[in-house]
Amino acid sequence: MSFASFLTYREERIIRAKTAAETGWVNCSTYFLFVGGRIVGIIQSRHTLNDELMKSGGHIGYGIRPSERRKGYGTKMLALALEKCRELGIDGALVTCGKDNIGSAKTVMKNGGEFENEYTCEETGDVEKRYWITL
Repeated sequence: MSFASFLTYREERIIRAKTAAETGWVNCSTYFLFVGGRIVGIIQSRHTLNDELMKSGGHIGYGIRPSERRKGYGTKMLALALEKCRELGIDGALVTCGKDNIGSAKTVMKNGGEFENEYTCEETGDVEKRYWITL
């Protein structure tokens, strides 16, 4: 069975928050990755960036069920989310990951991510790597 036929990707629009100055929220689309009828991953494409997302979080955030990692699902999900970003007219997508998250960094780089810098959250001290993907 090919990867493409094994992997099913269902789009479900669950968040369409109205951007409002008082909330700071941005519009985003949420997608789930189903394998064998079970959710194994989730990814969000943010349509724009606010000041906080520009520092940390970026255009795309995703996660894979721990038991399903290292199977290529994150790489494929990110590629599909980047297609959605292109459709939204985004020219370059910012994707971030924790400094020690080697798997996520590899996923981003496999999708064309170019390392820009690291960002340290003043409140928590957490360090994130920031990558840009040209679309």
